[in-house]
Amino acid sequence: MTNIPGNGRTNRVTVRLIAIQILVVSLLLTLGGRLWYLQIRDGKEYADEARSNHVQQVIVPATRGSILDARGVPLADNETRLVVSASRTELLKMKDDGKAVLGRLAKVLSMSEQEIRNKVRLCDAETPQPCWNGSPFQPIPITDEATTQQALQIRERSEDFPGISAEPTAVRRYPAPGKANTGQVLGYLSPVTDEEINEAKDSSSPLLRSDQIGRSGLERTYDSDLRGKAHVNRYEVDNLGRVIRESKSEKGEAGSSLVTSIDARVQAVAEKELDQAMKDARKQHDRNTGTNYKADAGAVVVLESKTGRVVAMASNPTYDPNAWVGGIDAKDYAKLTGKKSNYPLLNRAIQGQAAPGSIFKVISTAAAVNAGHKFNGSYPCGSSYTADGQTYKNYESRSYGSINLGRALEVSCDTVFYKLSHDEWKRDGGDKPRPDAKDWFYKTAHQFGLGAKTGIDLPNEVTGRVPDRQWKKDFWKANKAGWCEQAKAWPKKKDFGTKLARENCLEGMKLHAYDSINYAIGQGDTLVTPIQMATIYAAISNGGTLYDPTVGKAVVSPDGKHIRHIEPQAHGKLPVAKKTLAQMDNALAGVAERGTAAWRFQGWPQEKIPMHAKTGTAEVYGKQTTSWFATYTKDYTIVMTISQGGTGSGASGPAVRHIYDAIYGLNEKGEIDPKAALLPKPQTTLPKIEDDGTIVAQPIKPYVRPKPSPSASGSPE
Repeated sequence: MTNIPGNGRTNRVTVRLIAIQILVVSLLLTLGGRLWYLQIRDGKEYADEARSNHVQQVIVPATRGSILDARGVPLADNETRLVVSASRTELLKMKDDGKAVLGRLAKVLSMSEQEIRNKVRLCDAETPQPCWNGSPFQPIPITDEATTQQALQIRERSEDFPGISAEPTAVRRYPAPGKANTGQVLGYLSPVTDEEINEAKDSSSPLLRSDQIGRSGLERTYDSDLRGKAHVNRYEVDNLGRVIRESKSEKGEAGSSLVTSIDARVQAVAEKELDQAMKDARKQHDRNTGTNYKADAGAVVVLESKTGRVVAMASNPTYDPNAWVGGIDAKDYAKLTGKKSNYPLLNRAIQGQAAPGSIFKVISTAAAVNAGHKFNGSYPCGSSYTADGQTYKNYESRSYGSINLGRALEVSCDTVFYKLSHDEWKRDGGDKPRPDAKDWFYKTAHQFGLGAKTGIDLPNEVTGRVPDRQWKKDFWKANKAGWCEQAKAWPKKKDFGTKLARENCLEGMKLHAYDSINYAIGQGDTLVTPIQMATIYAAISNGGTLYDPTVGKAVVSPDGKHIRHIEPQAHGKLPVAKKTLAQMDNALAGVAERGTAAWRFQGWPQEKIPMHAKTGTAEVYGKQTTSWFATYTKDYTIVMTISQGGTGSGASGPAVRHIYDAIYGLNEKGEIDPKAALLPKPQTTLPKIEDDGTIVAQPIKPYVRPKPSPSASGSPE
């Protein structure tokens, strides 16, 4: 074969051309496949996404509904303020993350740069307040107190303030009518978080990034009613941000208003009287500790006896919910949450737990009768009672001889109830219980509603505690290791704490005699809340029905055409026969007429407005005594408690009397002045609603504390 010059080169070129052709075809096939995948298989999804990338939302938040008292007086409403906000998204697009803009803004608003930077930073586990707890994509309010001149400067020099807006905005307001703060009942608002948005997206009340939601109190319970629906405008824009056309919009709707059963006038009286009672208690000397009473916390509840509606509810220490409006600063946040604050955010009427002392004796009385003891039987009221070598004294070691259960309630005789509970404990087998143990004293407490929530329409209610046999076992299992370790570490120590740990390690699961004896007078491990005891005494007043306490009375639509009434609901009946209930009722009237509360009701018109009462002084290990005062008429039930405040009638008695005086219009002579009476009958109707939905508020006057009426001396329990 003859070789042809250049033939090898031609072959190599041909191979290269074929390879390039294959590569080009492969690339075309790949590109075609990708185009098919994007345009055919997932075309609709990407087209929708592309369109959505060019749609901008303009959200106009709904005006939040008002919270009104029973007479239409606003407890929470809105006012228009000039709000300066910053878009964190826009600031982060700048080279210096917006530091220059915030610096110029600080000068205009007369604020420090650090203060403003703190407000726009995002909250996390390591970031202290103040910080932004809402969505990073919504405008972050810097201040809601901008002046007109400041707002004009920002708007006229918009090129110097990119990402900054100054707009008139409806801002939440808590006006405290007549100085009725109502802080813990109302609650407060804060921005919605991304987690909350995700959780609510499939619910009947979805959230927007611009929303603020209730964090506690009524603001939280009725948030979906009060919040309304934001107006959302959607605009299609090009890639330069120019509006092409208006897209679909969602019409907004203002929030509904909540009419409550609170009477702002009575609320103001309750708050003032509780505060004054605590101040007065701090001036009194405690013989047990050698110091004045600390009176560090307290609560008072006023209920309608026949419905369970809340007329007033105060907790002390308290706070101003306006502190949260527009974002809370570091100093205010520390005051509300720091160790030295004594936690004013707590609503002690539903979250404060303490031993009830002698106001618990109505339960022990019912338990004794249910166990077979006669109400009018004869029971020894000696100065002390001895069991298992231990002596339990009557209050101030008083002795009243043989008395019935009614008289035992009147004079609050401890020793009568010591023996009754001890006898039942022995009948049930003592610390080695029989299989059919009745445990009447514990069972009856559960039937009265203790150890469970009352069902009040406020969040975070606590249950209290009934220390029955099951609780003892559960508590022992949870703490046995710690008790045994303490007892082993200090085998020869004889201090009370170590001795108790040693005993609990070995027998902490047993219900001992001393447990039942102390329990009968509301001492030991029993814990109750003021709202629980108010619900119980209201039930005694109304004939035995345990109502769910309610603050909300009606939800009214913005136009006033739709009203959802919130009717009282019962959750049980007292486990007491009508005859026994009537006997207890008569005995509690005796407490106010001739018993331990009589010195606080001197001059009370008992024939016209029968008063019933029970005093209580609970001893707490390591602290001063807790004051309790439980009372009722046919219309109202009032329960007050003061932690480390002293005796029931001594510390809480005067304040409760003054609240009744204001409600019924009693003067210093005990005469009823109808013109001075704030609420002689419960408010049964809703306030007037105009044709345009406006709810008419009745006038309110600030509370003026009356001169103290003279009181006779008496038992200070």
